[in-house]
Amino acid sequence: MSRETTGNTDEERGSTLGDIADETHGSDENPVIAKVEEKPTDSAIAVAGHPLHAMAVHFPIALMICTLGVDLIYWWGGDPFWLRVGLWSSGGTFVAGAGAALVGTVELLAVPGIRARAASWAHGIAGMTLVAIAGANWGLRLADPQAVLPQGLALSVVGVLTTAIAGWHGGKLIFDHGIGLMVSPKD
Repeated sequence: MSRETTGNTDEERGSTLGDIADETHGSDENPVIAKVEEKPTDSAIAVAGHPLHAMAVHFPIALMICTLGVDLIYWWGGDPFWLRVGLWSSGGTFVAGAGAALVGTVELLAVPGIRARAASWAHGIAGMTLVAIAGANWGLRLADPQAVLPQGLALSVVGVLTTAIAGWHGGKLIFDHGIGLMVSPKD
């Protein structure tokens, strides 16, 4: 697919790139994409039009990263204070993650336009894996606080990597597929 441009202005490059995007992703040429795009993608669980899942995921993301940071600080300094902080942050990750996963699962099952997209299922599987890792991390700390090194630290690293994967797929749903977006008529 080659295109020639007559100039190098930003406007000409933008329109050329937009034309290419329309050709490769346009629903006019692909009946499967057209069928998927017909399905509604509005949030089933929202507060004043704002999807609850999108609001809830920030807490487990932040707490998972916090847990890894706390584990690294404990590994570096050895102060038992950080064991307690890690216990609370890993517990918060699990509880907040379970809540976000519950809302996300309802969205996945209740909204046909979300259910029809492969990225939704990848995001859901990564999210459930993250909740399982967070639960194991918290359970490990409850059973034996000293087990943070090396098992808890390893779970925290895997948890942050899983967070990145789940977040990437979630971002794809919002930015590429427009899931849960409310476009104002003013825009």
